[in-house]
Amino acid sequence: GIPRSPTPVRLRRLADAAASRRESRMASLRNAVKRVTHKERAQPASRAKLGLLEKHKDYVERAQDFHRKVKRINNLRKKAAEKNPDEFYFGMVNAKTKNGVHVEERRDGSEKLTHSEVSLMKSQDLSYLHMKRAVDEKKAGRLQDQLHLLTENPMNKHTIFLDDEKQIQNFGAAEH
Repeated sequence: GIPRSPTPVRLRRLADAAASRRESRMASLRNAVKRVTHKERAQPASRAKLGLLEKHKDYVERAQDFHRKVKRINNLRKKAAEKNPDEFYFGMVNAKTKNGVHVEERRDGSEKLTHSEVSLMKSQDLSYLHMKRAVDEKKAGRLQDQLHLLTENPMNKHTIFLDDEKQIQNFGAAEH
């Protein structure tokens, strides 16, 4: 095509691109130069009785913590102001306050059981365990009885009747 004449806008763009290329080369040199580390000053000796001098990063951390707490308090105030008095949750049934502190009752009812009831429950648990043990032992015995076919020595016994003494002496168990 026909070469376009450079407009002022296009010239500015070309100049900016060339400058950024030069800067990127210079940036690597700039990173190679050793920088001076700026140290924060110590607490003067005359003020040592006041404790450590708070550094800027300490102040920032303390300020952020403070603002976090203020936000939390403001959110709680807002919730209290917008609270609906007719609102109900089932958790409120067991909830109480003692001396202004929120306390929730236990739902397992362990506080309401007497000593005799607890001992009765423990004995019932024990008898259940004994019954389960007996059932398991009986089941294991039945399984053990089914294993007799798997042993090396067969438990089968054959009774063979022989007529006289001569047959007894010539008898071979392997034949039968």
